[in-house]
Amino acid sequence: MTWILGGVARTLLKGSLMMRNLALSGALAIGLSTVACSAPPEGDELVDEIDPSVVTDLDRVFAAAAAESGVPVDLLAAIGHVETRWQMVRGDAEHDGMPTAVGVMGLRSTVADRAAARAGVDPEELALDAEANIRAAALLLADLAAEQGVGGADLAAWAPVVAAWSGIDDPDAVAQYVQGDVFGTLAEGVEERAESGELIAAIPAHPELVSLAGVAVPKAGTADYPASVWRPSPNYNSRGGHRVSHVVIHTCEGNYAGCWGWLRNSAAGASAHYVVNSNGSEITQLVREANRAWHVAASYACSRNGNTDCGKNGVSVNSFSVGIEHAGFASQTTWSTGLVEASTKLTCDITRSHGIPRDRHHIVGHGQLQPWNRTDPGRHWPWTRYLDRVRAHCGGGGGGGGGGTTPPPSSTAIVIDSNNANNNTARAKIELTGAWSSASATPGFYGSGYYFGATDQVSAPATFWFHLSSAQSRTVDAWWTAGPNRSTSATFIAYNAAGAEVGRSAKNQTTGGGSWQQLGTYSFTAGWNKVVLSRWAAPGKVVIADAVRVR
Repeated sequence: MTWILGGVARTLLKGSLMMRNLALSGALAIGLSTVACSAPPEGDELVDEIDPSVVTDLDRVFAAAAAESGVPVDLLAAIGHVETRWQMVRGDAEHDGMPTAVGVMGLRSTVADRAAARAGVDPEELALDAEANIRAAALLLADLAAEQGVGGADLAAWAPVVAAWSGIDDPDAVAQYVQGDVFGTLAEGVEERAESGELIAAIPAHPELVSLAGVAVPKAGTADYPASVWRPSPNYNSRGGHRVSHVVIHTCEGNYAGCWGWLRNSAAGASAHYVVNSNGSEITQLVREANRAWHVAASYACSRNGNTDCGKNGVSVNSFSVGIEHAGFASQTTWSTGLVEASTKLTCDITRSHGIPRDRHHIVGHGQLQPWNRTDPGRHWPWTRYLDRVRAHCGGGGGGGGGGTTPPPSSTAIVIDSNNANNNTARAKIELTGAWSSASATPGFYGSGYYFGATDQVSAPATFWFHLSSAQSRTVDAWWTAGPNRSTSATFIAYNAAGAEVGRSAKNQTTGGGSWQQLGTYSFTAGWNKVVLSRWAAPGKVVIADAVRVR
């Protein structure tokens, strides 16, 4: 669910059922927008957590904070994007010694009290209210600027302020943060949208900053993965004869430069083999795959991993795994397509090199193996799409044996996800009409979540669009999450590019969740064809719009 909490609504965070009724009015009170939702009928969707991590209409909030503080608005927005991609996060303690971070600006625990006092709010509000978080960050930046005698609209002059803001000790990582990340974002410009297509915020390109945006990148050196940058960490030791058999997925609980900068600090006592930046444009390698990085503080217990590889029980997970950190937070709701693509190519390479099965028992999350104090990569990590892309990059199959429960898409298959951020919108996109609600409470969803809509006698469907270059006969599959409140006859209708119906199929969505279910084989024409999921039925149930595959 996509909400921003403000005014009186932010005080209701601990009462999520009350908040479902009051959050919208609180959001309107501060002028921020939310994705439209409707109350679902009785059923398991009523227990979906309200997720305050994606907010919209932030441009206005950045502008107001900039006007009050004197910090250039695009600089303020760029820092927020580098820290969190403009999501309302609540960071976990991924690395001992690293401060946690909260809110759109990723305000660190080391400055939280000072930031709250500067903005005149309670420290807890920084994690609950996007407006308070951004305003507090702007005022702290203004204080740093005053200390350094910096001011005005010249963005380049603010570079030392950005460096001080980073909180990073490693000089190479500071350069990455300032030049490569913040000024790189300003030079290129950026725009982010919610799953519904609603604008979150945007920064125009600043071509005058291109010369400042470059950062000297070391040569690959002894990196195992050719696409990565070799930035060696001293924090590793021998695997002790153990063979690599698993890949562990982590989130940094912070930004890219701060992550790899800390993990190559000997004082950290931690490391990972790789770190992927938030848009997938760069990967750092810190430790050779042949060596043991220090990324999971747990011994293996097969009971936490589907009772597989029980012969490894009691062995340190680090001894037989490769760890991949990702810039971002376990609490965020979306992950960029670039990050997923870069990471899945890397994981494909690792599984190919070491003969690792490409399934959920051998490509695993940190929180799965260390659940008492870690949750990363979080409940919104797109596991199904991730494994599909790993297999696709590797040409299908399951690595060294095993394989997953989800078949890899063929090279000509088109998958239309319920989140347009996961789609190549030149070939596939979803369009929602009427009141649909986003969710991720029921496991087994495709990508990063799904939509549900209440059945009613209304023409307000979910439309899965796909483009074909020529007339073709294609088989269509659908993916949904199953539950007792689902429709037993959810109707999918296929249309060609001329708008003529070419077939339909009614499916029982109380069963068959978490896998592709065939709808039929239909004759489509060149252009934009579509599969429509209808809500037209007697009230009292929901239909699930998750993903459609055309193969």
